[in-house]
Amino acid sequence: MKIDVLVAEIGSTTTVVNAFDHINSPDPVFLGQGQAPTSVLDGDVRIGLRGAVEALRQSLGVEELSYEAMLATSSAAGGLRMTVHGLVYDMTVKAAKEAALGAGANLHLTTAGILQEEDVEDILAIRPNLILLAGGTDFGERKTALENAKILRSLNLNVPVIYAGNVQNHTQVKRIFEGAPAPLYITENVYPRLDDLNIEPTRRIIHEVFEEHITKAPGMEHVRDMVTGTIMPTPGAVMECAKLLYGEIGDLLVLDVGGATTDIHSVTEGSEEIAMIQITPEPMAKRTVEGDLGVYVNARNLAQQIGMAQLSKELNMDVLPVFEHYKPIPDTPEQFRLTELLTWYAASMALERHCGKFRYTYGSNGRVTYADGKDLTKIKYLVATGGALTRLPGRHAIMERLQNINASGKLLYPKANKLQLLEDRWYCMASLGVLSRSFPEAAVRLLRQNLAL
Repeated sequence: MKIDVLVAEIGSTTTVVNAFDHINSPDPVFLGQGQAPTSVLDGDVRIGLRGAVEALRQSLGVEELSYEAMLATSSAAGGLRMTVHGLVYDMTVKAAKEAALGAGANLHLTTAGILQEEDVEDILAIRPNLILLAGGTDFGERKTALENAKILRSLNLNVPVIYAGNVQNHTQVKRIFEGAPAPLYITENVYPRLDDLNIEPTRRIIHEVFEEHITKAPGMEHVRDMVTGTIMPTPGAVMECAKLLYGEIGDLLVLDVGGATTDIHSVTEGSEEIAMIQITPEPMAKRTVEGDLGVYVNARNLAQQIGMAQLSKELNMDVLPVFEHYKPIPDTPEQFRLTELLTWYAASMALERHCGKFRYTYGSNGRVTYADGKDLTKIKYLVATGGALTRLPGRHAIMERLQNINASGKLLYPKANKLQLLEDRWYCMASLGVLSRSFPEAAVRLLRQNLAL
């Protein structure tokens, strides 16, 4: 059996392969899925890829399986580790940070101003895959970005650098990085004018650099023996899918509660009314990742934030014995109940962090209301993806509760019961995101099938 396209999602622990056929027809088809343990740490990603393809073959019940093309997303080998450096935290640093997160990066360090000795020590310890350097509006402040460029160049790191700062510095930055061990990429300023975020050009460059350099990561050197097309960071592919879906149905939010983190992707311009009182600009497509909110790797940390006594009270059972045998995939009624409650807390806490809020100041003219953060008031759809929200028995009840987290009215979030709930039934939004790069029409049709639209 020959399949048109396979899309591999190479995770830190599991590699999943999704099969799509009739990709150039009006009716593309999702055939099925296979998975196997990721083998990057074994020194060869192909072992896990072949294992997932073999599992797919067995699930399809065919004797032989081949493919025309294979695309991939990856969060293995530490994902895309980045550091970001700008001038003012709420301006150029924020813009650069939004570009990095939206592209799917694992952001390990952000700095504002000229790099200090401890910042340099952190960069050396992090060993980033990519460094993003910003600073200064166009034709504004120049010194900070140039000083930081000199400091980064003096480290002689074999790490690509993207410069997305003041356009006046282009020539000097090129001179500073001449002869560097890794290439320099120059793109448009992420913050060209006050209150103007220009992050899409930087996101595109990040994806290009990731694809070029991921094939050199330990264990990934031979990935091109099997993957013939685009490779993207997995969270970046989810964002591509969210933006694709926005073009079809409008304002939406995608929620993924994982074992280690909870990711949220929102695509909305917000309301004109809120924009009038917003104190800082926000990107239309925004991603946040909460590194302390996970339901396996970070389950105990999350439980401590909530309180063991509170969890025990809500579940009407002692949760400590359940944690002693806690597994990534629950296999007892007690584990399912605990995992579902942790999923609710992780999702609701992450949503409240992602969401903007009304703030108030008081002066001689009385109370003044302003908006701080991402405006989600025009969101129409709440989309569940990830293992917890697409596989747990109680997932629908969790999603229904998430419609109603704005009881206080202080969040920039829709009123109760105004959201339509959608589910990534095939658990393949990342795959459809990378597929959209080569086959946009097929990706849209498959996405509609997947979400039952």
